[in-house]
Amino acid sequence: MREVRTLYVDAGEDGVRLDRWFKRRWPHLNHIQIQKLTRSGQIRVDGGRAKPDTRLAAGSQVRVPPLPEAPEPREKGSLDPREVAFAKSLVLYEDEDVLALNKPAGLAVQGGTKTVKHIDRLLSAWGEGLQRPRLVHRLDRDTSGVLVLGKSPAAAAKLSGAFAKRRAQKTYWALVAGLPKPGEGVLELPLIKRGVGDREMVVPADPKDPDAETAETEFVTLSRAADKAAWMALWPHTGRTHQLRAHMLAMGHPILGDPKYATDASRELSGELKLQLHARRLVLAHPSRGQLILEAPISRELAAGFERFGFDQHEADPEPFRKGRR
Repeated sequence: MREVRTLYVDAGEDGVRLDRWFKRRWPHLNHIQIQKLTRSGQIRVDGGRAKPDTRLAAGSQVRVPPLPEAPEPREKGSLDPREVAFAKSLVLYEDEDVLALNKPAGLAVQGGTKTVKHIDRLLSAWGEGLQRPRLVHRLDRDTSGVLVLGKSPAAAAKLSGAFAKRRAQKTYWALVAGLPKPGEGVLELPLIKRGVGDREMVVPADPKDPDAETAETEFVTLSRAADKAAWMALWPHTGRTHQLRAHMLAMGHPILGDPKYATDASRELSGELKLQLHARRLVLAHPSRGQLILEAPISRELAAGFERFGFDQHEADPEPFRKGRR
């Protein structure tokens, strides 16, 4: 970009930092470049000097000086038409603020050293910069179901806040080994990450341990298959890593198909089943109006478990926790 331009801050960007506002429009700019442009007064807000951490208000004028050209996009990271079609096929709900996907089991939410296929990469199907949806919560790689994203900075901030303040009601369906007794209740059990053998796991912790994290899970038994397995509705009041898997193992009723949080008996009962955990329903405030009620059809992995044990998904109460909500 070779000319000076004046741009206006959108209503959905009210409160965003100046440096992040620039990064969303010109991702190739680094922090040092933005800092130099603000320090020299080339970037201005409403006619005055500003710092990279200046919070912008909706309607503010931002003077944008000539900027370095973006490098040619790398083909390696681009999506082909089949990947775009696959990403769009996951949509459960979409409006100007919110995108909800039905995440498949086996697909990570974010990438890593050895993870090149993930939801975050597929979000390029909606565009880059300000058009790119933003993650506001996570699901484990092998957990399927509702994943919600914000389509603007303001929407993402409000959705993230709902999770952080525990204002989102998350209902998971799980098939577990045995029959939990009591059949419903709330488990309050702190958790901590520990090395177990050659792997890291989340395990019950002493509440006095400074590294322990409070963890609370509400549970209701929806159906039983003789004395072998139970179909459970789980509501994690907190959002700890592997919370549901660790809590069910601690209760003595591990989630079937879980290779990590398992007992010899649950492994034998699982057979060829994959992880029987599905984010079925999510209820939270819409960023700009009313309430969002999102439901994800069960995955083929969970459907295999239902067929194995004779469960019928249509028999479930969609709001199993309503009587005991705090």
